[in-house]
Amino acid sequence: MDFLDCRGKTCPEPVIQTKRIIEEGRPDELQVAVDNETSRENVRRFLESRGYRVEIERRDEGTFLLGRRSEEEKDLQGSEQKRAVVYINAETMGRGDDVLGAILMKSFFFALKELKPLPWKIIFINSGVKLPSEGSDCLSALHELESLGVEIMSCGTCLDFFHLKEKLRAGRVSNMFEIVSSLADAAQVLKP
Repeated sequence: MDFLDCRGKTCPEPVIQTKRIIEEGRPDELQVAVDNETSRENVRRFLESRGYRVEIERRDEGTFLLGRRSEEEKDLQGSEQKRAVVYINAETMGRGDDVLGAILMKSFFFALKELKPLPWKIIFINSGVKLPSEGSDCLSALHELESLGVEIMSCGTCLDFFHLKEKLRAGRVSNMFEIVSSLADAAQVLKP
């Protein structure tokens, strides 16, 4: 079993180091030690996205994540179908009138529900993080997409900038490394 000690490191360093060790040898078992909740959640999501089942054990000296690949996961390696990622970097769609842009964005999400297959992820950055937050006209469509299995991620730095982290109502907080990895892993990126 490979061991990676990421205690004392801030995000995204634990995820980047975990990625490197997986790329170097794709171990069947990997233990990663972290000492903060953000790193724990980011490393857990990353390992799961790479086909690992993750167990979390808390100890006095930190939190240890143990990732294991099953035989079935080993067989599936490389056979995952890449899907579309939707990239939203503004709260309105198009240039010109913001009222019209808000109407178009709301229509975009309602139309997106009809795509087959549905997008893999929707990523919100910059003022786009206002859309999955409290008071948005797009929340009902985003909740429906989420219930259909679409992963909704919002940039944590952007949520902090707009003071919206506590008002996020659809999806979850993400980080720039996960956003970049998702865009790189996508077969197609849709940007309204």
